[in-house]
Amino acid sequence: MKLIPENLVVLEMANNHMGDVRHGLDIIQRFGEVCRAFGQFRFAFKLQYRDLDSFIHPDAQGRDDIKYVKRFSETRLSRADFDRLVAEMRANGFLAMATPFDEPSVDVIEDQGLDIIKIASCSFTDWPLLERVVRCQQPIIASTAGARVEDMDRVVSFLMHRDKEFAILHCVGEYPTSEQDMHLSQIDFLKQRYPGVRIGLSSHEDPGNTDIIKLAVAKGANLFEKHVGLPTAAYPLNNYSVSPEQMFAWLTEATRALRMCGAADARPPVNPREAASLRSLRRGVFARRPIAAGTVVKPDDTYFAFPPAEGQYTANDWSKYAVYTAAVDIQANAPIAPDNTTREDRRAKIWEIAQRVKSMLEEARIIVPGSADLEISHHYGLDEFERTGLVLITVVNRGYCKKLLVSLPGQTHPEQYHHIKEETFHVLRGEVNMLLDGQPRVLKAGDVQTVEPGVRHSFVSPTGSIIEEISTTHDPKDSFYVDDRINQNKDRKTLLTYWMV
Repeated sequence: MKLIPENLVVLEMANNHMGDVRHGLDIIQRFGEVCRAFGQFRFAFKLQYRDLDSFIHPDAQGRDDIKYVKRFSETRLSRADFDRLVAEMRANGFLAMATPFDEPSVDVIEDQGLDIIKIASCSFTDWPLLERVVRCQQPIIASTAGARVEDMDRVVSFLMHRDKEFAILHCVGEYPTSEQDMHLSQIDFLKQRYPGVRIGLSSHEDPGNTDIIKLAVAKGANLFEKHVGLPTAAYPLNNYSVSPEQMFAWLTEATRALRMCGAADARPPVNPREAASLRSLRRGVFARRPIAAGTVVKPDDTYFAFPPAEGQYTANDWSKYAVYTAAVDIQANAPIAPDNTTREDRRAKIWEIAQRVKSMLEEARIIVPGSADLEISHHYGLDEFERTGLVLITVVNRGYCKKLLVSLPGQTHPEQYHHIKEETFHVLRGEVNMLLDGQPRVLKAGDVQTVEPGVRHSFVSPTGSIIEEISTTHDPKDSFYVDDRINQNKDRKTLLTYWMV
């Protein structure tokens, strides 16, 4: 089970509790009221942990002239205070998170049993801290502000090699971040560079901006982090944290963006109105001439014309993988339809053959160029392919030719010959029982056999085999089968180009 939910919004309190636990509880409660209205998201509240007595250098303790020392010291909370805040998060339906800035803080996170650990951008390559964090059971979310590509590569590799569930956030460490500095296309960059890794956005834009979240959703982010606070007379809000009202507006626009973008992992169901409209604009399949019952309908027997009749087959249904057979006599110009024709779709069988061949190549550790065409020879028809047939992969065909011949276990390649082509077979895998002008020859992996023009040759592979064929240029008109039924079968080959996916 994934521990980082889809469409997770992390509400970052940071030091906006202002060292006042009551104010922190009010923040959680007010944002809980807002978030409960948006059930399509999961929400987490996040704190920041520092063991200030050891985190701050002894010489800097109490220094009001150092900005962050002053800020951290003035907003200090006790462990009991943090426990109260965590309990309130859970009471309001939030996951509980924290960002540790030192190793003792990780101990606190483990002791509290928080749900997720956050790594701040400033700690992204803090290797002592990372080594401590990966010993925890919690998943990790890490921000990448200021990180170089090589830094990100190292951290992603570090986490992956330790089998951690983790996500990384595009982040810009400017508070607030101007629109021109958001660089939202980094979401695309991260998704392309680290496929399979959750990519999200931690943003610090003007709190009134609701455009950036829509763009981030459109780019495929489904993990977000926002700084939040509750403005009061005593505690005014900073210029990059959102109020409850601004959070409501932000989530409203995020919801709109999710609805408009829809699912990214699959095609949505076809809209019936859309389908009906498009079908009415297609060309129907009609009989060019009378077709007798029981006859396989060939391309020359048909033509395509507009408008289509209700329920008939259209040009969009016509495919090299589909075989149509007249169930009754069909008159010229009549529509070809399910009520007068049966349809057999052989796409699944063709794809299954291609996948078996791909598996055999992978097991043999044979790498094939992605652009290589795959040719399925089903000499007596696809139904007989398991018994008689061959798969040929053309790697190059110029003044010389290289192919890979893949034979399934027990499959026979029928007797043929060439007038011009000379070919040499190099068995890469399996055993091949070959007949050369009727003379048997057993070839095993590593064996080489040359077949000169005019020599009849056939073979069967009891184990399944992969043969490298090196030959002079292949000409499809220079292959002759001893069984003339194969020569007369014009539909004995199926070609695939995009089969390596």
